[in-house]
Amino acid sequence: MARPDAGGSVKITLVYSPGPRQVREWQLVLAAGSTVAQAIETSGILGSYPELASGRLALGIWGRKTSLRQVLHAQDRLEVYRPLRVDPKVARRERFDQQGVKKSGLFARKRAGAKAGY
Repeated sequence: MARPDAGGSVKITLVYSPGPRQVREWQLVLAAGSTVAQAIETSGILGSYPELASGRLALGIWGRKTSLRQVLHAQDRLEVYRPLRVDPKVARRERFDQQGVKKSGLFARKRAGAKAGY
């Protein structure tokens, strides 16, 4: 477990990607025992990106889901995730439909005389 810095404070990094290949980072110094909700409020991210305020936030610390009540520790990386525009399963299905069954994956190269799918 990480220890707070002298003076009862913790340093964390808040990260948000508003779009592909765009990353915003905030270095925050918070009082020891601060929660995720307090970090978001201190950063001002909701003022900079109002689309986040309209829905439920998806949050994580070092890639693991977390809640607004989670207490932060020194050197935590708080991540704010943007919502998916398309369900990944639907996108994969559509790509597969466009490519066609015979043109992708195991079916791309078929040996003469081989069974289907081999």
